[in-house]
Amino acid sequence: MTKIIAFEGIDGTGKSVQMDRLSKRLTTSGYRTLELSFPVYHSFFGAEVGRLLSGRSGISAHDVEGRSMALWYALDRYEAFLNFDYNNADVLLINRYVLSNAVYQSIRDCDLDSPDLLDFILELEHEHFHMPRAHVHLVLDVSPDEAALNVDKKGYRPYVGSKRDVYEAIPSIQERARLKYLEYAQRMTEVRVISCMDKGHLLSIDAVAECIAENLIDIL
Repeated sequence: MTKIIAFEGIDGTGKSVQMDRLSKRLTTSGYRTLELSFPVYHSFFGAEVGRLLSGRSGISAHDVEGRSMALWYALDRYEAFLNFDYNNADVLLINRYVLSNAVYQSIRDCDLDSPDLLDFILELEHEHFHMPRAHVHLVLDVSPDEAALNVDKKGYRPYVGSKRDVYEAIPSIQERARLKYLEYAQRMTEVRVISCMDKGHLLSIDAVAECIAENLIDIL
């Protein structure tokens, strides 16, 4: 059975870098791997998510009702899995998955007086759309200040250009998102937190990669 490993965390935590590192490590060890990254900005639903995140359509993702915004993300994943056969792979690596949807639709300013959407989104994506459950969600835990510096190093991105998207641009959202990830780690046994900081300083890419490998010994 294919093992599914999802990389999660606030913007700028190094998810793409660490997923690439793990993919190469697994391939070298003889595993067959596949990768997905969400949102899929060139897809129909992913493009809509990109417009909302950039705010260029006149409507910002920050202001869309939580369940409605969650549905755009879920439909993007549903579309991606429709014709995606991963069953011959030993490991499927995913950059941002269902957990990210639950976090970010529960911590925006417009969400703060409402119950969080974890249970709703798990039911929506896994029970209704039948998307596979991750065997483990790896939450890369980085301070929002350090993460913001990494976001600014990303350069041009097709969906938003060279600026931050509407979530990245609001520091309080990133701090609330970090705390929500840590909260969900206490509620979900499949969530594992990878501490990427030591005494206020960001660990090296290699050091974080080793921490990830150690956390997957019982999975792989």
